[in-house]
Amino acid sequence: MRRGNCEILKKITSITAMTAMLLAGCVRDRNDVTYLGEDKRAAYRAHATDIAYPTVNEPLPSEVTETAPPLTILDTDEIPIREIALADAIQIGLQNSQVIRAAGAFLTAGNSLLSNPNITPTAFDPAIQASGVLFGNRGVEAALSAFDAQLNSSMVWGRNSLTQNSNLGITPFSVITQETGTFQAALSKTMANGGQITLYENINYLGTNSPIVGYPSSYAGATGVSYSLPLLAGAGTEFTRVAGPISQGFQGVSGVSQGVLIARINEDISIATFETQLHGLVRDIENAYWDLYHAYRTYHTAVTARESALMTWRIADLQFEAEVRSKAEVAQAQDQYFMTDAASINARSNIYTTEIRLRRLIGLSANDGSTLRPLDEPVTAQLIPDWYTSLTEALTRRVELRTQKWNIKSLELQLDAARSLVKPQLNFVSGYQLNGFGDDLIGYNQPTTGNYFQNMTAGQTPGWNLGLNFNWAIGFRAAMAQVRNYELRVAKSQRVLAEQEKEISHELAVAFQEVSRTYAAAETNMNRLIAARENVKFLEPNIRGGVMLLDELLRAQLRQAEAEVAYYDSLVQYNKSLNDLQFRKGTILAHNSVYMSEGGWEQTAYRDAKHQADARAHAIDTSRLMKTVPEPFASPSPVGGVYFTHPEATSSNDPVPTEPAQAPPAQDPIKLEDPLVPLFGP
Repeated sequence: MRRGNCEILKKITSITAMTAMLLAGCVRDRNDVTYLGEDKRAAYRAHATDIAYPTVNEPLPSEVTETAPPLTILDTDEIPIREIALADAIQIGLQNSQVIRAAGAFLTAGNSLLSNPNITPTAFDPAIQASGVLFGNRGVEAALSAFDAQLNSSMVWGRNSLTQNSNLGITPFSVITQETGTFQAALSKTMANGGQITLYENINYLGTNSPIVGYPSSYAGATGVSYSLPLLAGAGTEFTRVAGPISQGFQGVSGVSQGVLIARINEDISIATFETQLHGLVRDIENAYWDLYHAYRTYHTAVTARESALMTWRIADLQFEAEVRSKAEVAQAQDQYFMTDAASINARSNIYTTEIRLRRLIGLSANDGSTLRPLDEPVTAQLIPDWYTSLTEALTRRVELRTQKWNIKSLELQLDAARSLVKPQLNFVSGYQLNGFGDDLIGYNQPTTGNYFQNMTAGQTPGWNLGLNFNWAIGFRAAMAQVRNYELRVAKSQRVLAEQEKEISHELAVAFQEVSRTYAAAETNMNRLIAARENVKFLEPNIRGGVMLLDELLRAQLRQAEAEVAYYDSLVQYNKSLNDLQFRKGTILAHNSVYMSEGGWEQTAYRDAKHQADARAHAIDTSRLMKTVPEPFASPSPVGGVYFTHPEATSSNDPVPTEPAQAPPAQDPIKLEDPLVPLFGP
């Protein structure tokens, strides 16, 4: 070891030892630390996580801030009655349906509106899907952005100085300085067939003091165009519109579902999902409406029974004083009065609770100072729907089937696109460019060479290329696995569609049975109510005369109240079964005159559409010469027909018409439309 190296090592060792001693002398006990000013130990936190609140201050809805205390049985003041028709309730509910509410989720621990609001259906969902930009959730605009023209440009300046270790033509160890500038611009566009065309301009500037160059400053570059087109894998419009341009895909990530068609189908599925939720909302509103009607009828029956029990108690008490009745009969009458009084209290409270449920569904506040009361009376006419007509409507108009068919169509299109990838990648590539060189960019300084743009536009130094790029993943293991995956998914979706159609037929069958059962029950309970009234009417004079036991009248009055409640319960159930029949057929929106349409567009969009329509209207008719390629993937009306092979359905293979069947008039001796309602008016 040299003596100089030893001296350096000794110095490093001495410095290290001194640094260690100084650092050790700076350490002291933390308890001896003296703080300046006030004690800051109150800011000490012994934990890292705490409950915090977001800095969000959204205004509360008026339905919350303006609501009065809920109505209870303790309210003795007269409450204004607001009569509401079923059509008005549905209209109000749809106007307030930006967030779809479900009747079954109310007062449950798993209410998605509170526990998982991200999955709560809203009117924003179709627009959210249409504006999606992420993989697997792209809207049409995001899918079309793959075909937007892209402009890329850059301009970079630089300077570099180097000492040259050479004596070839230059002074040894001289400093060579280079000033550089690079300008690059490219405009590229992806075509519907997967091809890509690019216009580009590249200019490089070099200024140097090197003696070996011709000009101390010069410009060199090229202006050209290039075009590439897939010929095998990912080729053609059919692939691009389903999977998107193959040049922009990521293997194993994007798949074959990033095209415009899949984005459009996803929008249709989102709209169908929203329509399904509207079907459920309208059904829930009508059911809640009839439940409120039933609550009012039950309360009226309970009040009538209470008044009858009170009158009977008073008569029994007078007859007890006249020694006609015993103390036990008076106590029995008293017992029945308190029982009916408790029933009336429960029935009144049930009105308030049921009204809250209806208010929630139609988007009203819990209490706006009035009480809702149904204005419409239930349907009492018998409906005998036709099975094959109703089944045809259900198989044609159920939104769930339309949604599943969209899923099948999407998977079939993706399967075709996946099969295109079971081929080698063979791309046609080509390019043409004009090269330029000059001492100046635009000015004219050298008579021999000219400037850069003059040389380039002269066309004396062109360049071109033409050829093919080939890539073959031998075995196509990943591509074959993708095809097999989509084949299985298509088979599963088709099997699910068949099961959905069977499920709908079973649901419709149960709906038919419920319509028949509830009507028969309402008819029977009406006869029961008439008999119970006749029984009470016969017993009341005998009880007043003290001829019969009081127990018979009390029991008859109780049976009359039970019969009346049972009648209105079965009548409401009959109307709810009719509502459910429309729901199972998928016609509940049309039955209630509810139709869906998109919102308004900008005025410029209407002007552009009118301009295009006028251009088509005055153009030469070429419909006979034109052919749609690829085939359309959507239709404005249901595709195919519904055919039945049962001998009672039809004797031919003609589809069953979808017009609603006309119900024949009822032939029963006692009809539900008999004038019973006025006897129980408010």
